[in-house]
Amino acid sequence: MEGWKPVPPQACPTAALAKSSSGQGRWKPSVGRTEQQRGLSTMVRGQGRNMGDGGEGATTRRGRFDAVHKWAATTAAVVALAISLYNLAELQREPHIDVTLPHLMRIGPAGAGTLIYFQPTVSTRFKTQDVEVIGDARLRLSPTGAISSSKDSNFYWQSNGMPTFDFESNEIRIEWSGDPAPFVVSQDKPQQPVFQFQDEGWALQPGRYEGSIQLSRAGNRKPLTKSFCLIVSKRAVDEMREGDDRRIYFFRNDLPKFTSSSEYSHCYVRETG
Repeated sequence: MEGWKPVPPQACPTAALAKSSSGQGRWKPSVGRTEQQRGLSTMVRGQGRNMGDGGEGATTRRGRFDAVHKWAATTAAVVALAISLYNLAELQREPHIDVTLPHLMRIGPAGAGTLIYFQPTVSTRFKTQDVEVIGDARLRLSPTGAISSSKDSNFYWQSNGMPTFDFESNEIRIEWSGDPAPFVVSQDKPQQPVFQFQDEGWALQPGRYEGSIQLSRAGNRKPLTKSFCLIVSKRAVDEMREGDDRRIYFFRNDLPKFTSSSEYSHCYVRETG
């Protein structure tokens, strides 16, 4: 074809002509493409190193997590063991028994003697493997002040009673409900027996008495003792002497007109004075 000329090697966009030492020419890759390939190689090596660094960081974080997990598990086990030991000690310890006095004391004549009906609450707030057994109960009244020379009483546990209402006389009577016998006290089984105490040869006189109820415990344990006071007026004594032998007279330790006075504070007093 007319006008066609071969393109010289220098004009090729993808290669450059280089001469060897022998003077013969040969094709070589362009300088730009060689630098581009080197950059890609460097980038690949850098990414490899970054991936290696990320693996080491993940391993470190996993190690920290495992250490914290083991520490938390050990702490939880120690706490659980401490709680178990505490509960075991609580179950094995000696029961702690509370005696709470009632607000009401019932007193009545019995021939030449005296009957007293008393209903304390015997309970425990703690759960233990052992239970408490109450084997006996005693009540004592000791005269004080002007009647301190009088002899002390010696009440014994005669039986258990049950208050009933007598519609004919419109009064409360105490009926027999059981013989004196040991009873068990536990956290889920508090007791409120109506003790019937009797002293066949002792009668009340006007005056103040220091009283106590004593509950004997099984296993040679120290008895439980609760103290109180009783104030009996001449009017109350005359009322009991002139009344029916089956009649019961109430004495309370929470009457507002008496609790405000230090003389009668926490003492059982007849409401009529």
